[in-house]
Amino acid sequence: MAMSSGGNSGGPMSEINVTPLVDVMLVLLIIFMITAPLMSHTVTIELPTANPKAKDEEMPVPPLDLAIKQDGNLYFNDHEITEPELKAQFAVNAQKVPQPELQIRADKATQFKIVKKIIGDAKDSGMVHVGFMTTDAPKGQ
Repeated sequence: MAMSSGGNSGGPMSEINVTPLVDVMLVLLIIFMITAPLMSHTVTIELPTANPKAKDEEMPVPPLDLAIKQDGNLYFNDHEITEPELKAQFAVNAQKVPQPELQIRADKATQFKIVKKIIGDAKDSGMVHVGFMTTDAPKGQ
């Protein structure tokens, strides 16, 4: 409660100090004036339409399977292949659209330098989708 600072009455002041109220209201007015135009801007988005027939027409590209044995023998799609023949296969498949994925299955005991050389040959031929296949871990572990 405010007390009168002057005069003879010495009792409580009956007037409310509105200066802080006006300050708060002016700040709120400025905030709303700034933010109101931002709320009226719209962003147009073109959503894709679902076409179930398109999925039926697209045939998935089967992946290329490359198995590397411990001794360095190569098996491309379950057929034994030499390194020059494999490079030729990489070159042919790199030109396909969409490009098939090369899935490499290397024996656990295969030296990494053999796998690294095969990956380098695939990259040099233009293959961009290379994956590694593994076997499931034993159930006891």
